[in-house]
Amino acid sequence: MQYYEDFQIGNRTVTRGRTITEADIVNFAGFSGDWYPLHTDAEYAKRMPFGERIAHGMLVLSVASGLMPLYDLAIIAFYGMEKVRFVAPTKIGDTIHVEAEVVEKQDKGDLGGVVSFKQSVKNQRGEDVVVSLMRILIASAPKGA
Repeated sequence: MQYYEDFQIGNRTVTRGRTITEADIVNFAGFSGDWYPLHTDAEYAKRMPFGERIAHGMLVLSVASGLMPLYDLAIIAFYGMEKVRFVAPTKIGDTIHVEAEVVEKQDKGDLGGVVSFKQSVKNQRGEDVVVSLMRILIASAPKGA
């Protein structure tokens, strides 16, 4: 288990990849209710600047969250995201992964602290598709551990 004290500024994580499929887009549209035609209508999307359907931005963020190895962290809560920018489209068939770097720590006393990560979601060509600052509240190590 990783606790607040285990994180150092500059620590980096690179996740495994995951390919975005048409099923992902259709399922996300059904779940979220976001049937905007840029995501779900091939003929409409052909006439738009990207020339084809693209994944919902929130779908990309959701997949990125699932790629992060959070299971071994002493997470108390997701603290927030800032400066989220969708800088390039994610298309059907793109494989994305996440690169994250610890850029700040804020001590919250006995509770633990907030660890801030500069997060870049990248496609198979190494191009940024989403960039953000993600903050997670992480517990302190148990006393005497």
